[in-house]
Amino acid sequence: MRPRILRTVLATLTASLAAAGCLTAAAPATAAPATAALATAAPTTTAPATAAQERPPRNACSPAVSLTGFSDALDKTTHAGTYVGNLSALAEDRRGAVAALSDRSALFRLDARTLKPRDVIPLADENGAALDSEGLVVDRDGTYLVSSETEPSVRRYSRTGEILDRLPVPDVLRTAPAGRARANGSFEGLTLLPGGRTLIAAMEYPLAGDPADVVRFQTWRRTGHGDFRLGAQYTYRTDTALGVPEVTATPDGRLLVLERGFTSGVGNTVRLYLTDRPGGTALGKTLLADLADCPSLGATAKQPQPNPLLDNIEGMTVTGRTKGRLDVLLVSDDNQNAVQTTRFYALRLRLS
Repeated sequence: MRPRILRTVLATLTASLAAAGCLTAAAPATAAPATAALATAAPTTTAPATAAQERPPRNACSPAVSLTGFSDALDKTTHAGTYVGNLSALAEDRRGAVAALSDRSALFRLDARTLKPRDVIPLADENGAALDSEGLVVDRDGTYLVSSETEPSVRRYSRTGEILDRLPVPDVLRTAPAGRARANGSFEGLTLLPGGRTLIAAMEYPLAGDPADVVRFQTWRRTGHGDFRLGAQYTYRTDTALGVPEVTATPDGRLLVLERGFTSGVGNTVRLYLTDRPGGTALGKTLLADLADCPSLGATAKQPQPNPLLDNIEGMTVTGRTKGRLDVLLVSDDNQNAVQTTRFYALRLRLS
């Protein structure tokens, strides 16, 4: 489904659920926690003047980002005998669906209007073993590109979960001792740039021997035959003690980057950045929002958090675009842990 259509579907859902009084969206902080599908609020009204004269967005996290809703509806649920959680990536799918990837070797297709699972596809490696699946792209032919940080790897799967291809990975990015990547710290984010010719995977943490605040982004270029060959590699500088759990391309070819960390007794840090367009060898970045600054909208946390809205956010995808704004959907990975929550977040971004 094209982004504009998906945004319209979500907006239609908002109106119907609002009439029934069963959503958490842009509302006072005393609102009840979300128990139904995610909803988005009406577009922010701005003055017909320059950007500098625009009113701050409603439920602002920053001048560039506003929170339009959240949902805990899938928290600690199952579908077809499979736990609906451990969600590490999101991607737009076909036919009014959103694909949600579990890092426990399962790919869910969720209804874009209700977020209810339509089906689940089991994933495995060439030997039938489970993956630590972290990044997801739905390619233009409907197949799935899935990154795993076990090796790391990027594999192509059919719509029913069969392995079709495996992309080459530079030796230096392999998990030690084969390469310099740390265990549980390699390919986390995966995205396809507009036009579909460049695939990008983001390392979560630095390689051994690299600066403590520098991670690498690996690219692949699509050939005329449709397969991917190794391309350029970029560096990206993170904030102190944060890693990169997700990257998502914007329609103009830049990258939205999530940076995330966790401190016991304090909670999660989650920041959203916008990069320059890939070029040269290093990616510059601009802070869009620290999500601790978002309104909580009545969200509750099961463990200490700087904002009860926060959790272990890992997945992100662009769901719509209108009048210079992007609608973005996020999801948290609950690690199948009683003190964490599977939570979906709807953001609206204004990009300069």
